[in-house]
Amino acid sequence: MLETSARLLRLLSLLQAHRDWSGADLADRLGVTPRTVRRDVDKLRDLGYPVNASRGTGGGYQLGAGAELPPLLLDDEEAVAVAVGLRTAAGQGIEGIGETSVRALAKLEQVLPNRLRRRVSALGAFTVPMLRGPEDSAVDPGVLTELAGACRDAEQLRFAYRSHGGELSRRTVEPHRLVCTERRWYLVAWDLERADWRTFRVDRITPTPPHGPRFAPRTPPAEDLAAYVSRGVAVSAYAARSVILLKAPLAEAARRVSPSAGVLEAVDDDTCRLTAGAPDLTVLVIHVLMMGIDFEVIEPPELSEVLREARDRLTRALEGP
Repeated sequence: MLETSARLLRLLSLLQAHRDWSGADLADRLGVTPRTVRRDVDKLRDLGYPVNASRGTGGGYQLGAGAELPPLLLDDEEAVAVAVGLRTAAGQGIEGIGETSVRALAKLEQVLPNRLRRRVSALGAFTVPMLRGPEDSAVDPGVLTELAGACRDAEQLRFAYRSHGGELSRRTVEPHRLVCTERRWYLVAWDLERADWRTFRVDRITPTPPHGPRFAPRTPPAEDLAAYVSRGVAVSAYAARSVILLKAPLAEAARRVSPSAGVLEAVDDDTCRLTAGAPDLTVLVIHVLMMGIDFEVIEPPELSEVLREARDRLTRALEGP
């Protein structure tokens, strides 16, 4: 039975490696008769793999596309290539692919042999991406996959957390989801000590295993976790907050305002509302002016006064000697 199972795995690997195989070539590779190949192909079909067969001189076997994704068999080089590709995708700002890459990477690294895990880690450690901005901190893919695994397994997570001011604290949380922007990763989790939902920047997290025990997942703090995190990092974290009416469609404004810079909501086909925060109102004025979009201040009233002061200062600079 073991020999047959191993042969089926080898046959599946061969079918996944090349588009077409003749029965004779498969029999030669596997060291069996063509009749045994036919029986093994039938067993793969029984397991749900769509193996197509064609007769004649140019006939052979071909692995077709099925309704569901079957398990993939990868050799060492293929496994390393996929892992490195997933790590790269996880760190880039490709819309919709970052979080998916982390989930796939968590599954792959869970089953990678130690010899391959070392190769993947070495490639990650000695590769320097050029796409991050100077204010962005690198996120360790190993930390990402560890957090993703804890979210998947509903397992309590322990870590040291460094705040914006550099203070360290120890946290025990029930992790819920990872949320990524074009520059940063965030963990949404229930903080057990504070008995409330919190958002943590992943580049400031240092896991301190062992983790556990398992927990029953709670109802998340919002249906749209991306908007929840955006509001937290772009508005709630700052002392000065504002609501601005942008005279541009939502899609156009979204190209100029990142999720970490403010929360956008459509008002009608031609305007949208921006809610944003900053250390003070002067920074907010600069932020809004740099968008290059006409706008009106909704709140606070003090922001209009800061705008007038900026207008007068610019007028004096332009009139100059």
